Amino acid sequence: MDWREKLKKAALQAIDKRATYGSDIDLSKFIDRIEVEKSIDKEVENRALDVGIEISKEKSGTYFQIDHSVLLSKIASSIKGLEITSTDEALSKYEWLKSYYWRCLSVDQDKYTAIAELKQSKGYFIRTEPGVKISQPVQACLFINTSGLLQAPHNIVIAEEESELNIITGCTISSKVSYALHVGITEFYVKRNATVIFTMIHNWGENVCVRPRTGAIIEDGGVLISNYITLNPVRDIQAYPTAYLVGKGAKVKFNSIIYASKDSIIDLGNRILLMGEGCSGESIFKVVATGRAKVYNRGQIIGQNKATKGHLECRGMMLCPTASIIAIPELVAEHSETELSHEAAIGKLQEEQLHYLMSRGIPPEEAIGILVKGFLDPGLPGLPEALKTEIRRRIFEIK
Repeated sequence: MDWREKLKKAALQAIDKRATYGSDIDLSKFIDRIEVEKSIDKEVENRALDVGIEISKEKSGTYFQIDHSVLLSKIASSIKGLEITSTDEALSKYEWLKSYYWRCLSVDQDKYTAIAELKQSKGYFIRTEPGVKISQPVQACLFINTSGLLQAPHNIVIAEEESELNIITGCTISSKVSYALHVGITEFYVKRNATVIFTMIHNWGENVCVRPRTGAIIEDGGVLISNYITLNPVRDIQAYPTAYLVGKGAKVKFNSIIYASKDSIIDLGNRILLMGEGCSGESIFKVVATGRAKVYNRGQIIGQNKATKGHLECRGMMLCPTASIIAIPELVAEHSETELSHEAAIGKLQEEQLHYLMSRGIPPEEAIGILVKGFLDPGLPGLPEALKTEIRRRIFEIK
């Protein structure tokens, strides 16, 4: 039995295993194979633009996948030391890559990791060579065009020693898609003194279920900054990325900006293991909840070595009594010289600020909008100014 067959055997044994968190999903309701391929037309371009992906403008590199087909995988002619291809092609090309495949995550973690291995549909492989610093962002889009589709990409990102990489990933659907399931596996390998800034923007749909599964291994002096943004309704999303800071002085920061509306169920958080001496981790979660949305923010930091530091923070704003926000912080000290902290504040709009704006002649609804948009303003590190401007524009379109 070869290595891939062993993985599939383990996946089969977990195909009915419920996830620790989140509601259960009946996988049989979704199709995993289609025949028709979609081209990158104007509608696709416009939907991609909503999640920060600019097909018409040259970036360091671009990966674009619709359903199960890779329609675009290219690198700018001026860029050296960067590789972008599908994970399938990379596994065929590099024998060594199998030692990374499913190293950050367990294929039998739950039914979603299992189905991702059994029904894998491409996914991107992005790698920088040692010492290469990619200043312009690499962009990747995972697009669903078929109603009822199960899209299960497996993504691998490797930043070799002393390299720098900025990735913008946009995930979205066609306006014709009524329901779908996205199960995205992503593995990050941040080598010695390398830096990865990863920004994911989701714009799914009111009847789309999403089950990302993410793991990261960060070595000596490595830095991973992960920004997550979702501003539109989604049926049900559950994600709990895990970062293993194995190296001395390694750092990770998770930033999340969430606008939860209508009947969205959003269960997000992350787990940080401070394993190396002097490493640090931080998770900042900002959420506005309205309608009948339910939001869970789970966070866990485990301090396992000396001179380690970790901080969890949840800021929530409630716009109506039918929405809910639940913060579940967990700090675990396994070493006497670790410093861990958490802070949470959830409440309604500040009436003093609202009254001030209204006293200046601003109508109540507009005043509420100003406060919400200011609360969510993305002070995200590492993003190009053009993308920050676009995200702010999207926030100001919230109704």
